[in-house]
Amino acid sequence: MPISPNQGSTGGGTTVTITGTGLSGATAVHFGSKLATITANTATSVTVTAPSGSGTVNVTVTTPGGTSNPLAFFYVGAPFKATLSPVSGVTAGGNTVTITGTGLSTATSVSFGTLSATPSVASDSQLSVTVPAGLAAGSVGVSVTTAGGTNNGLSYTYVDGPTIGAPAPDSGPVSGGTAVTIPGTSLTTTQSVTFGGVPAPFVVINDTTVSAVSPPGALGAVDVVVTTSGGLATEVGGFTYIAGPGI
Repeated sequence: MPISPNQGSTGGGTTVTITGTGLSGATAVHFGSKLATITANTATSVTVTAPSGSGTVNVTVTTPGGTSNPLAFFYVGAPFKATLSPVSGVTAGGNTVTITGTGLSTATSVSFGTLSATPSVASDSQLSVTVPAGLAAGSVGVSVTTAGGTNNGLSYTYVDGPTIGAPAPDSGPVSGGTAVTIPGTSLTTTQSVTFGGVPAPFVVINDTTVSAVSPPGALGAVDVVVTTSGGLATEVGGFTYIAGPGI
């Protein structure tokens, strides 16, 4: 006589189906010493709502013909989430987030706001999940659902990917030192600016402007790349190194 699922929340409320024979007219289903609420019953199955409990209990079905053999049911506590890393990513989703805590081994879903994803469980204390595409930039609550219930308390921030336009001025000496203004969008979380792969000092003016100082470089045009927590944006050949005057 199978029972499915064979585990559920210590708080009760899990829908459990017991299958077998001679089950019609069931008058009681016990989870240990507690009665479950019968919601459906046929000759081959009984569906109930599990009561609250803890540990492992025996489940029996009582009909006018007697009481069945016992089946084991395992009560699982609600999960506890300790950390989430990273805590932000692009609105398009697709990056992997790791969640640590306890009671995660039976995790079946992770929700980012109203969006749900299926996790990969590494152990009772860790799981990873691919972030779904967000509805908009901003913070959303993160919840983990396990056989023991759902736990909230963490947040994740969706960040729009950056865009940049032509730097101004768009040229300067190979010795570097040119103050350059880079226009764009979603630049508030800028983490680095490079000219031809060489890091440049920078200051975020606002969400649409970054000011940088060109580092020393070689003659010719180089790409300007701005990296934010939402990704990176490239202006191909955006800055040209020119030779200084000679006499």
